[in-house]
Amino acid sequence: MASYIFEDRPPGRGEGMRVALAAAAAIATLLLSVFVVNAQPFETKARQALMIDAETGTILYSKNPDDPFPPASLAKLMTMEVVFRAVKEGRLKLEQTFPVSENAWRTGGAPSGTSTMFAALKSSIQLSDLIQGVIVQAANDGCIIIAEGMAGSEEKFAELMTQRAREMGLQVSTFRNSSGLPADGQKVTARELVWLATHIWREYPDFYRIYSQPDFTWNKITQRNRNPLLKMNIGADGMGTGYTEESGYAIVASVERDGRRVFAAMSGLTSDRERAEEVRKMLDWGIDGFRKSQLFAVGETVGQAKIYGGQKALVPLAADEPVSIFMPTDSPDEVVAKIVYDGPVVAPIEQGQAIGALKVWVGKTLSQEIPLRATEAVPVGPIHWRAYDAVAELLTGWIRRARSS
Repeated sequence: MASYIFEDRPPGRGEGMRVALAAAAAIATLLLSVFVVNAQPFETKARQALMIDAETGTILYSKNPDDPFPPASLAKLMTMEVVFRAVKEGRLKLEQTFPVSENAWRTGGAPSGTSTMFAALKSSIQLSDLIQGVIVQAANDGCIIIAEGMAGSEEKFAELMTQRAREMGLQVSTFRNSSGLPADGQKVTARELVWLATHIWREYPDFYRIYSQPDFTWNKITQRNRNPLLKMNIGADGMGTGYTEESGYAIVASVERDGRRVFAAMSGLTSDRERAEEVRKMLDWGIDGFRKSQLFAVGETVGQAKIYGGQKALVPLAADEPVSIFMPTDSPDEVVAKIVYDGPVVAPIEQGQAIGALKVWVGKTLSQEIPLRATEAVPVGPIHWRAYDAVAELLTGWIRRARSS
């Protein structure tokens, strides 16, 4: 059973100056609550990996998640986000058609020797079929046809992809083409791929279903979905794979099972078999290796923050959502939750004012960061209380400087 340790560290004003110096070090830690459990060890052969709980965004596993690598066909996730958004906003219609240029046919079609939907040169293809070709068959020609049809050229479409990535908060992901074929400067990260995949699942549920489509027939040619997890009985329903000689085998995947969904991204694996085995193990661990424990209800006090110059010395903090922690079921590592804020917080304080966050670490990984707000207002206090707080803060600052020197 998990144990909880709550520590109310800041001193009350009535305790006098004698305790101010002794308490200053405790105030400086800004640690009000600690939660400790064991976390199950998990290792993967992937060079980069990230897995999250889809409902809460909790990071369940992390390994070099911000190291960039070439996306290969995983760039198609961004291509499809641009398309899905245009359809949702009414700028594209699923029944409209796009022409197959010689560039699309030669670069991504049958002559290219790459993944293709075998679009016929100078034909026209309906957008709904192109979307299935890109998602199910990883069709490079389908990507180029869409890019040229939407932006006039693949280069201009790639600029739209990168621009859209920045709008979504993806600061690293950069695209040079719509297909993911090798190109200088094209890069993604595991963290941003997982965020992108989760975004597609939330924002475009009708299109997301296509990622689990087992096969697609076009031009009298049937091709099966390239996601190896769809053939396993593990609840997988997305999303895509990629390979480059530089970065190895990569995958973005999602599993829904037992009422929970997790998303994961991996790269740097040595074979398609290793990729399938490693991601399956991680997804199984993400579903089966954690249990969700609700610690606080919406609005319930999580802890307190020290107030400078207020009518009260402390203000209660709460979250706008239930506070839950995903606890590994059996492990030697520590899971620690801390309330962190820049303090002391200067009065007056408004009810609902953002104060800090509850941060949860699984081992060395920052797993969750839940914003906390003041549950009540704290007006400015009398002059003698403000004088006391000023002296206490002076002593606290002196100890902080002494520690850093």
